Amino acid sequence: MVVFKKIKSFDVVLSETSKVYCSGEKVAGRVLVEVAEVTRVTKVKVVACGVAKVLWSKGSHQCKQQMEYLRYEEMLHPEDHPVDEDGSVILRPGNRYEYKFSFELPQGPLGSSFKGKYGSVNYWVKAFLERPCQPTQEVKKPFEVVDLVDVNTPDLMCPVSARKDKKVSCMFIPDGHVKLRASINRKGFCEGDDICICADFENTCSRIVIPKAAIVAKHTYLANGETKVFTQKLCRVRGNHIISGMTDSWRGKSIRVPKIKPSILGCHILRVEYFLQIYVSVPGSRKVILDLPLVIGTTSSGFSSRSSSMASQTSSEMSWVDLNIPGTPEAPPCYLDVIPEDHRLESPTTPLLDDLDGACDSPIFIYAPEFKFMPPPTYTEVDPNDNKSINVQ
Repeated sequence: MVVFKKIKSFDVVLSETSKVYCSGEKVAGRVLVEVAEVTRVTKVKVVACGVAKVLWSKGSHQCKQQMEYLRYEEMLHPEDHPVDEDGSVILRPGNRYEYKFSFELPQGPLGSSFKGKYGSVNYWVKAFLERPCQPTQEVKKPFEVVDLVDVNTPDLMCPVSARKDKKVSCMFIPDGHVKLRASINRKGFCEGDDICICADFENTCSRIVIPKAAIVAKHTYLANGETKVFTQKLCRVRGNHIISGMTDSWRGKSIRVPKIKPSILGCHILRVEYFLQIYVSVPGSRKVILDLPLVIGTTSSGFSSRSSSMASQTSSEMSWVDLNIPGTPEAPPCYLDVIPEDHRLESPTTPLLDDLDGACDSPIFIYAPEFKFMPPPTYTEVDPNDNKSINVQ
């Protein structure tokens, strides 16, 4: 029976643990080793890798592809510690040994760290510890990389527009048209930006239609000549119902970019794209859809978000109140400030049609679903004069 000598601890620690790295930046860290008994170590090596992988099953075989962004290897030696002629060292219990390493990420475009349904882009540092007549031990430490995408380039600051006209029929009988024209003032945005939508809708069919907009993510995976596409709606807004013979316009309706990964456009096997989908749900027929391309970047677009502008406005107003009317209690918050956006109603009236985005065809019948506003939370004020609490329901 072979008894393996145990290593007390073996770990990789990066100098900046929570940092997100960019191309050309230095990644530094240490390999920490502690032993429980006198141990001869013949080699300590670090390998840094950055790999994009795509994998999915198709029938009895797998579609698999790999692309390498980073490959770095380095042999390490502890500082201020004697090394034998063969390069090995003797480690003794009670001491903590450090092997320092550093390397630079390649210049130029790198795939941002990403994990999707059929593929991923991962970066990591792996350390190997070798001993005579013992199995090699290894430890892995991942780190995040982002490929900087500047949305302030001329190409991404240009307006984007499209239009569509669809003939609607019922039982093969023509039933008018649904026309849609939409535009946005630029193509590049960052997380937290508000996308201002300008759109015109015209309904000449006999049915009531519903205009909506959504930010959609599109992941494209390429392997062995095959393509796999995965799409997902991330967030959406909706407009008022448009009855037969009427039109509607959006001027200033906005949708906020949620917390999402930046676009990945330079990878040959994996692409992450986004677009603003503006569509009209037509009962008993397929949706009328317009797709306006978006590029989600990492460099600020300079567009202040709705919350930031409201926060700064509130801050300046409260400063004026504090300076001029020091004893006045603050007014209760507005309902729209305390209820999340996904619980609000865009229209004060109850919708006439059930909103079924998951189905290809909407029902032709009219529904009257029940909508209830959520009650506002309990609001408490403290009067600084007599320190009494006033509860307002």
